[in-house]
Amino acid sequence: MDKSHKVLEVKNLKKYFKVGKNAILKAVDDVSFDIYRGETLGLVGESGCGKTTCGRTCIGLYDKTGGEVYYEGRDVHTQKGADRKALRKDVQMIFQDPYASLDPRMTVADIIAEGIDIHNLAANKADRTEKIYHYLDLVGLNKEHANRFVHEFSGGQRQRIGIARALAVEPKFIMCDEPISALDVSIQAQIVNLLIKLQREMGLTYLFVAHDLSMVKHVSDRIAVMYLGVVAEHAKSADLYANPLHPYTQALLSAVPVPDPEVERKRQTTRIKLEGEIPSPINAPKGCRFCGRCRYATDRCREEAPQLKEVEPEHFVACHLFDK
Repeated sequence: MDKSHKVLEVKNLKKYFKVGKNAILKAVDDVSFDIYRGETLGLVGESGCGKTTCGRTCIGLYDKTGGEVYYEGRDVHTQKGADRKALRKDVQMIFQDPYASLDPRMTVADIIAEGIDIHNLAANKADRTEKIYHYLDLVGLNKEHANRFVHEFSGGQRQRIGIARALAVEPKFIMCDEPISALDVSIQAQIVNLLIKLQREMGLTYLFVAHDLSMVKHVSDRIAVMYLGVVAEHAKSADLYANPLHPYTQALLSAVPVPDPEVERKRQTTRIKLEGEIPSPINAPKGCRFCGRCRYATDRCREEAPQLKEVEPEHFVACHLFDK
């Protein structure tokens, strides 16, 4: 990780959706973070917390409602023409559902080569074929797979094809949108290890969106925890797992299963069980969005929204418990 080089800079990002005639769904509400060259930032939280919407807005797939997003110093949401095409080459995405994201009418070769053709990365037909074989090999597939169709592959193989497609345009930054959640548990570790290997070999930078906290720990340098459109806690991976500060993060980590029956049985008595209902992002609470489920909530929590503050070196938390 190169801390002197910011690849992605997100400042007070907002993404709202109009729901019905008058209601507004605040999917992402004032989110800020930086991602440095060669690192992986994990973005985690429950389903519906806004993490995928945040990631897609960061790379320009969704138009922002407010705030700023800069990739290598360039405003992601104002790029047009040739500049936007260059941005699309540098910034790629690996989708959650490998089958839905791949065209069933195209061969694997054409799927991988689509970006190569658009950006004119092959000198001739022979070079194009050589690049296809190279990226298939890079993700653990054979050149014999090039002329097959998507339906002939398993879920893990399809995701490898999706990764090869993303790599084919020689990107610098990849948003991984829950790339393992649709796969069998036995395959998940293989895909994560492949992503780590590719990052090491190619100098890639990742935004890794997921809800599997045990896997995020394995792959991420830093982790941002989202709750109902806002960042609740943000820290180095090791620090977050060793010393979670926000009550929501503590509850999430207490729910992560341990592969040891004896340890897991003992943890049943200390597991933090959240009570109450998740509020609607259309009508979020006035104060802290977690206060309705928090065992430490006070009147101040219900009236005043906490700000994300650095309470320990490189450890940020949005909670009134840590106001000094």
